[in-house]
Amino acid sequence: MATQDTVRPEIRPWPALWALVLGFFMILVDSTIVSVATPAILEDLGADVGTVVWVTSAYLLAYAVPLLITGRLGDRIGPKKLYLTGLALFTLASVWCGLTNSIEMLIVARVFQGLGASMMTPQTMAVITRIFPPNQRGRAMSLWGATAGVATLVGPILGGVLVDGLGWQWIFFINAPVGVVGFVLAMRLVPDLPTHEHKFDLVGVVLSAVGLFLLVFGIQEGQKYDWGQIKGPISVWSLIITGLVVLALFVFWQSRNRGEPLLPLGLFKDRNFSLANVAITTVGFAITAMAFPLMLWAQAVRGLTPTRSALLLVPMAVIAGALSPFVGRLVDRTPPRFIAGFGLLCCAVSMFWMSQVIEPDVPIWQLLLPIALLGVANGFMWAPIGTTATRNLPMHQAGAGAGVYNTTRQVGAVLGSASIAVLMESRLAHNLPGSGGAPAGEGFSSGRLPEMVRQGFSDAMAQSLMLPALVLLVGLIAALLFTAPSHLQKHQVDAVQPADQTT
Repeated sequence: MATQDTVRPEIRPWPALWALVLGFFMILVDSTIVSVATPAILEDLGADVGTVVWVTSAYLLAYAVPLLITGRLGDRIGPKKLYLTGLALFTLASVWCGLTNSIEMLIVARVFQGLGASMMTPQTMAVITRIFPPNQRGRAMSLWGATAGVATLVGPILGGVLVDGLGWQWIFFINAPVGVVGFVLAMRLVPDLPTHEHKFDLVGVVLSAVGLFLLVFGIQEGQKYDWGQIKGPISVWSLIITGLVVLALFVFWQSRNRGEPLLPLGLFKDRNFSLANVAITTVGFAITAMAFPLMLWAQAVRGLTPTRSALLLVPMAVIAGALSPFVGRLVDRTPPRFIAGFGLLCCAVSMFWMSQVIEPDVPIWQLLLPIALLGVANGFMWAPIGTTATRNLPMHQAGAGAGVYNTTRQVGAVLGSASIAVLMESRLAHNLPGSGGAPAGEGFSSGRLPEMVRQGFSDAMAQSLMLPALVLLVGLIAALLFTAPSHLQKHQVDAVQPADQTT
């Protein structure tokens, strides 16, 4: 079955990948657009910081929880069918988001967007694994990584233009025409790949969903309830601890399930797969967490419009997009530990650097330097980590492996979103006593916070950026422990053998 996926002459890998990447691009643009529009949504719908962050957190949670089963479902019914279903759901939910007039309904609509995204994302990686040979997957994954880089440019700038010109609702309406075009292209260009019979672990689905929800909800709402009682016997810590226990039960159940577990623990016998999942979790955490304090500082302290705030990210996006093709070629012939390790180190240094320069009156060019370094980091992180995770996956588990990888990435993003919200509110309360975090929402009507609170607000956002910088160090250690992929090991053996024979 594995060979059928790679030798069928009618399959054209690159057109198929381009069609899938369009949908992946739309998902990423949607995420970055929302980070820029957060202040406008906060003011227009009368929400506070803790609530408006759930516009992103609910999306990421609904995105992350089903990824294990949607990856497996793609193996069973075909990645093309599931991708098209998810794209249709995502597009319709985007229109729903734009039509809402309350923060609660927007959060609900974002959940359905997340479900659609969860159906789409694993299929892109599964298709790469199944239609590209191992020695070409680096270039394919570089396109995947370049898509992320371009999305970080297009998303914020497009979001800023739409928010300033038409209103925040249009950041969702714009998905409708893109979704239609993406659906038509995928219908025509993506091949119908062979399917594999799988059973579904419903107990595992319930345990993973409940555990993750309790954990994230507890972290998200901790500061709001002063880490104490929420209602009756329910406390913040009881939710967090219960979530951890349920997730531990999920892992235990997966190890004892003699049928077909939702999470195939055998995949983690591959050292690189395990380490790549650790690394991408920290990347998802850091990239998601970084956007909130940076955008809030730019608009609340510096008084920048959403468009001008988004333009701060131009160096990051341009550099990442330019580097990705070069890095993709490098990944196919260089041990990934050096490339991914360099990228993760640059990412951690850039966020620490940003935390040191964010001040109310800092010259913008000084902020653009660490943002440019973040572009270098993005160019060197995505392709080697993704390729390392998928390089040795067996074909019949391509969807399952892609589901696991994207789940860990999104779990990192969910925890990053929740944790940064907690830390921002805590730092605001510390630096602006008596505010309880309220200043984040009070200054947007005039476009800038009062002079007396700008320093405290800047300090709170700068201190918050230390969290993703520290988390990335864990990913750096994981990347440095990568082993050379099998095709490079074989080339090394072939190169050594002639010398051995002559001696």
